[in-house]
Amino acid sequence: MPSEKFRLIVISGRSGSGKSTVLNTLEDAGFNCIDNLPPALLPELVKWMSESAPHKQIAVCIDVRVSTEGLRELPDILGSLSPDIQPELLYLDADEAMLLQRFSATRRKHPLTDNVHSLAEAIAQETLYLAPIADRANFKLDTSTLSVQELRVQIRERLINRPTGLALQFLSFGFKHGLPRDADLVFDVRCLPNPYWDKSLRMFTGVDGPIQEFLRREPAVTDMFDDIRRFMDRWLPEYERNQRSYLTVAIGCTGGQHRSVYLAEQLTAVFKEQYPSTQIRHRDMGQDTA
Repeated sequence: MPSEKFRLIVISGRSGSGKSTVLNTLEDAGFNCIDNLPPALLPELVKWMSESAPHKQIAVCIDVRVSTEGLRELPDILGSLSPDIQPELLYLDADEAMLLQRFSATRRKHPLTDNVHSLAEAIAQETLYLAPIADRANFKLDTSTLSVQELRVQIRERLINRPTGLALQFLSFGFKHGLPRDADLVFDVRCLPNPYWDKSLRMFTGVDGPIQEFLRREPAVTDMFDDIRRFMDRWLPEYERNQRSYLTVAIGCTGGQHRSVYLAEQLTAVFKEQYPSTQIRHRDMGQDTA
């Protein structure tokens, strides 16, 4: 786990994914925040802050506004820091349609657009530049469906009010709305009996009694729950031993209304006993409600 005496959070991700909101949220929580820091300056900053600054919490944002060479060097720079400092690398992302919509709404210029390259081309190029950082990140967050306030809540709950041990989150979703970009583990439960085909149940969701009663009666649902639970009981300790601080476990059904919601709720209730900070988020619940 990161040091309690000195904490370094590095924020990166594609333009328009919410990095400024995260940086502002951390600053409000007392972090010393620096935007657009050249990676080569990070070791000296950390050294100076750890020796002399009264505040031992730093958050820096590093993205494509720095040189591409600097981006390539960032993973090695983070690895070269003192063993007493374990940087937390947060990578923000959103689907391309949402990024295009956000730039259109704000009328802001993408850092890589010019007279030759369109916004869509700039986003694609940015993805390539940031790929090594995305691979190195120990905490990914998909902001496609999050409002500014919801993003602030996620940062407060998962980064600022950080628990000891593994920060575990169960995320229900619907495959027809796309895979969640921030999932570390994905379980596909579309093979289970679907309450959707009972018209009297269709308007409910997995948090409602009629759906829960329907799914509790199905042996296959119980078997799936038991299998996922056994898998996690076996492997979560290994993630912790590998210095993993954050883990998002996604449960997906077709629409994200019934089966995935129900199982995410049941798993959260069980694992909250061992990991008290366990959270739950239903990404797509309510989207298909008439």
